[in-house]
Amino acid sequence: MNSSEMKESTGNKKQKYTVEFEFKSSPKILFNYLSNASSLEEWFADKVVIREGDYVFFWDGSEQRAHIVSKKENQLIKYKWVTDDKTDDSFFQFELVQDELTNDIALVITDFAYENEREESIRLWESQIHELKHHIGS
Repeated sequence: MNSSEMKESTGNKKQKYTVEFEFKSSPKILFNYLSNASSLEEWFADKVVIREGDYVFFWDGSEQRAHIVSKKENQLIKYKWVTDDKTDDSFFQFELVQDELTNDIALVITDFAYENEREESIRLWESQIHELKHHIGS
């Protein structure tokens, strides 16, 4: 592999990152918005349908399919995008962490983005979480 091929292959790898948002909500209510198709439509995607066990998310005429790879009720849900790229091991995950003293809930989102798209991806999450908080009343 020459140096330009090596640079291209490492530059095209998505990197994992996490963002955290505070909520004033019960874990049960918040988890419903992270795992229920009709609730995801209210803040995450234009439309969400479940087809053959997978979640299909629609945005501005495009669609992406994901399946749940891990789920702990009222705690964690992990989605894996269905792609043709067998080397893409990226996913997105919602985890609820409750502070034992204050009972406040932190929503920790794990996602992947190319290095040059990371800030834009974080801003998109911030916008979507603002919408989610509006629906929950948090």
